[in-house]
Amino acid sequence: MNKELIVRSSSEAVDFALLKDGKLIELHHEEKDDESQGQGFNVGDIFIAKIRKPVPGLNAAFVHIGFDKDAFLHYHDLGPNLTSMMKFIKLVSTGKLKDYSLKNFPFETEINKDGVITDVLSANQSILVQIVKEPISTKGPRISSELSLAGRYVVLVPFSDRVSVSQKIESKEEKERLKKLVQSIKPKGFGVIIRTVAERQKVAELEKDLQNLLDKWIAMCKRLPTAHHPSKILGELNKASSILRDIFNDSFTGIHIDDEDLYYQTKDYLQEIAPSKVSIVKQYHSKELPLFEKYNIERQIKTSFGKTVSMSKGAYLIIEHTEALHVIDVNSGNRSNKATNQEETALEVNLIAAAEIARQLRLRDMGGIIVVDFIDMQNPENRKTLYDFLREEMSDDKAKHKILPPSKFGLIQITRQRVRPEVHIKTNEENPNENGEIEAPILVIDKIAADLERIIKENKSVVLNTHPFVSAYLTQGFPSIRMKWFFEHKKWIKIIPRDAYTYLEYHFFDKEGNQLM
Repeated sequence: MNKELIVRSSSEAVDFALLKDGKLIELHHEEKDDESQGQGFNVGDIFIAKIRKPVPGLNAAFVHIGFDKDAFLHYHDLGPNLTSMMKFIKLVSTGKLKDYSLKNFPFETEINKDGVITDVLSANQSILVQIVKEPISTKGPRISSELSLAGRYVVLVPFSDRVSVSQKIESKEEKERLKKLVQSIKPKGFGVIIRTVAERQKVAELEKDLQNLLDKWIAMCKRLPTAHHPSKILGELNKASSILRDIFNDSFTGIHIDDEDLYYQTKDYLQEIAPSKVSIVKQYHSKELPLFEKYNIERQIKTSFGKTVSMSKGAYLIIEHTEALHVIDVNSGNRSNKATNQEETALEVNLIAAAEIARQLRLRDMGGIIVVDFIDMQNPENRKTLYDFLREEMSDDKAKHKILPPSKFGLIQITRQRVRPEVHIKTNEENPNENGEIEAPILVIDKIAADLERIIKENKSVVLNTHPFVSAYLTQGFPSIRMKWFFEHKKWIKIIPRDAYTYLEYHFFDKEGNQLM
C-alpha cells in the first residue's frame, strides 16, 4: 500500500488530496485566512473568549469567539476542572501568575458532572475554549473548554492528571509499557493521551514530543496578559502538517507540493517527525500540466462526487442526502458474471460496494447517520463476511464511527463523527444543446465504458451511436479510447456519430441494427 499527499495552492485556497495506491481517498479544502469573513479558524484552534449568555434550557452557553456566529458550549464540554482553569486565566491575564507550568498551581474542586450551566458560568466571563466542530449549515462552531494540545505521539491535556492510551493499540503489554513510561515523564498538572502511532516508540521520542507541547502551552499563556478578549491565542498547524501529524506512517511514498513556502514548511515539519522520510517531499514545477491533472485527481473528483457513483463490473451506488441522514443504495447494474448463483453475485457486488462506501465517507467527509441498503443476502455467513469486511475497510478512518450489523432488511447503519461541513463538489456542467445542466462529459465516457463491459460479453459485434463531439473524443488521438477498448475486449467497436442525438445521449446496437441499450 502506497500513500501520497498532493498539495495544490492558489491565491485563494489550498487543496489537499490523499491518494492510496493512486486512488483518491481524502480531499481537503482550506481557504486562505480571511478573518473578516469569519473563516479564520480550524478545528483545534484555541481562543480566549467571552461568555455571551448561558441558556439553562439547553444547559449550554453561547460564546463570542470573534466571529459572526456565536460558538456553542455545552455543559458536558466544560471539563471537570473548569473552576481551576477560570482561576488560572484570571491570575495570568492580570499578571499575578508568572509560572505557567501548573506544577505549583493548586487545583479547585471539580464541578458536578450533572450540574447546571448557570451555576458555573455567567455573562461576560472570559474563558479558554477550543474549536471541536466547524460551523455546519446554520449552526455556529462547537467548542470545548476541556483543552488538548495534539502532538505526533501524545496529546497534552491541561488541568488534568489522567494518562490514557489509544484503544487502537491492542497489546496489553504495550499499553502498560507506554502508560508507565508517560507516567514517569509527564509534567504535574497535565494529563496525557497516548496516540496510536506511539506504539513501540522509545522514551526519548515521547519525551521530545511532550516537551514540544509544553513549550507550546507556555508560549500560549504568555500571550494571555496582552490578548484582546475574544481572540485566537493558539492556532493549529497548517493543514499539510496537521494531516501528516495525524496519518503519516511508513506507507507514505510521496508528498508533492506546487507552492514553495508550503514545500519548505512541510519539509521542516517532516524533519521533526520523520527525518528519514524528508526526501519524499518534492516541489512540483511544471507549468504545462497542473498538479491535480498530473495525478489524475481532477478526473477522480468529477467521477466521485455525483449522485451516482460507478464501480467496477457495472455496479454503482446512489447517494442521497437529507437534513437528518444520508442514504446509500447499492445496485448491481445490468451485469453478467461467472458467479454460479444470485447469492454469490450479491456478495461480490456488496464487497465491491463496501470498499467504495468506506472511501466515499472519507472523501466527502459524510457525518451523522448513514443508512446503506446493500443487496439482499439470505446466507448469515455472507452477511457476517460483508459486515467484517466493511469494518476492516473503515479501520483507517480517523473519524470516530460505529457500524451496526445488518438488519433483517439487509440495511447497515453507520454513525460517523461530524466535525466539519460535508465536502460537496458540483459535478454538473452547462448543457451546450439546451438550457439547464448535464453530468460532466467524463462521467458519461465512464458510463459508456461500464455499459460496454456488460454488453460486449453477450454480443459478437457492437455498434455505438453517440453525439459527434463524444464520437470524436472516443476515436481521436493515439492510442484512442476505442483502441484501448480493442486491446481490453479483443473486439473492434464501430462508433457512428449521430447529429440528432443530444450531447450526452448514446445507444448500443448489434450489427443487424437491433438496439441493445
